[in-house]
Amino acid sequence: MEIRSSIRRRPAVEWVAWVVLSELAGVLGGVATASAVQTWYTTLVQPAFAPPNWVFGPVWTTLYALMGTAAFLVSRSSHPRANVALYAFLGHLVLNVAWSLAFFGLQSPLYGLVVIVPLLAAIVVVTGLFARIDRRAAALMLPYLAWVSFATLLNYRFWVLN
Repeated sequence: MEIRSSIRRRPAVEWVAWVVLSELAGVLGGVATASAVQTWYTTLVQPAFAPPNWVFGPVWTTLYALMGTAAFLVSRSSHPRANVALYAFLGHLVLNVAWSLAFFGLQSPLYGLVVIVPLLAAIVVVTGLFARIDRRAAALMLPYLAWVSFATLLNYRFWVLN
């Protein structure tokens, strides 16, 4: 517990830790995504509203930083449900990585859809939990919620078209 208390005394270090943890989810998902984007993904029939590939990197990097900052705000709270919210946050990161593995790793829009729907529900739950603890944290989750809502529709269209 010494490491945790040391980090807690240094808010900037704790903030960086939460952001790095969140970005790490993106890196793990990116491992499955990297090769498939240049090969399999280019063979798919694209929905008309699919953004160009270059958009995804900057958007996800920003969203992970916002998510990490949201988790940091909750971690600094003395609210009795803060730990529950943070465990839910960590659990949702597992689903986040699992989506990349399902969609790109397994090259399956169907499996991606099977994962992204619970991921979207988990984001709603985490955002709701965060809202009860720190409204700023919940607000920081809203762009992520919007993006994954869009990604769910996009994933669905990939499944229908392919």
